[in-house]
Amino acid sequence: MPLAEQSTKPATAPAAAKPADRRKMVGRLGPWRLVRLMGEGALNRVYLAEHEDAPGAACYAIKTLKKEWWNDTGAIELQRREALVGRKVSHPNLLPVLAAHVAAPPFYVVTPRIVGQSLQALLQGGRPRLPQALWIARQAAEALAALHQQTGMIHGDVKPSNVLVGPDGHATLLDLGFCQSANETRAWSARPVMGTLSYIAPERVTSACGADARSDLYSLGVMLYEMIAGRLPLEADEPARLIEMHRQAKPECIRSVRPDLPKPVASLVHRLLAKEALRRPDSAAAVARELVRLEIACFSLT
Repeated sequence: MPLAEQSTKPATAPAAAKPADRRKMVGRLGPWRLVRLMGEGALNRVYLAEHEDAPGAACYAIKTLKKEWWNDTGAIELQRREALVGRKVSHPNLLPVLAAHVAAPPFYVVTPRIVGQSLQALLQGGRPRLPQALWIARQAAEALAALHQQTGMIHGDVKPSNVLVGPDGHATLLDLGFCQSANETRAWSARPVMGTLSYIAPERVTSACGADARSDLYSLGVMLYEMIAGRLPLEADEPARLIEMHRQAKPECIRSVRPDLPKPVASLVHRLLAKEALRRPDSAAAVARELVRLEIACFSLT
């Protein structure tokens, strides 16, 4: 569940709460007053909140672990990992964690409130213009570069529902609960598959090798293909079949779907989608630099 409020309305400065608004508060967590529920997932609820020292400034989002998960070590670890990584890394395209309470119940993390729509929701309305798709992908790549460089961890769950796009086009990468270090990734093949299967790198579902930062680049490539082509590069009804396709099936050339697509863009997409991690670009930073050049070259295209 993203720690953000999805809306098509432009972002505005928080308005001062009226006395009547305060009577409608739905709860409290430590110094945080919960104003209203913004969203809910299987594990978490997300509330719009204000700090007791700044009444009326409801400009925070609090992600709480549901009470029924307070004894589940896996669910608690996700919350703790998000708090740890979110307070360790800083970048304009990553959602920061401002405060957290994850040592004991109630478990929660606090972030700024961000107004926008998930990329997943935007794609339901049709594919974006090529320059916008490249811009969103470049911002996600820059967020990944900061994450990789500042923490040594990979995101592990890059997908459209974890990218929030603001009214001004600013993209924010969300949900750091699945972040893993290079040492931890070696054991992933023995764990339940993390992330969404449509975006998962081949090495993350095989014991042949470990995952690293280039696994995030594969997921970024799937997302970029989807934005440009209007559909996923690999699709299947059965999870086992989809996993096998990620390992072995070659995606249809994106220029077969979009014949007007410049060859350099198609080249980047398919290099990101390489089955062997060594054939993908070296780093998220290198991908971001290439996307900047492509943005400029494709600025006037649709």
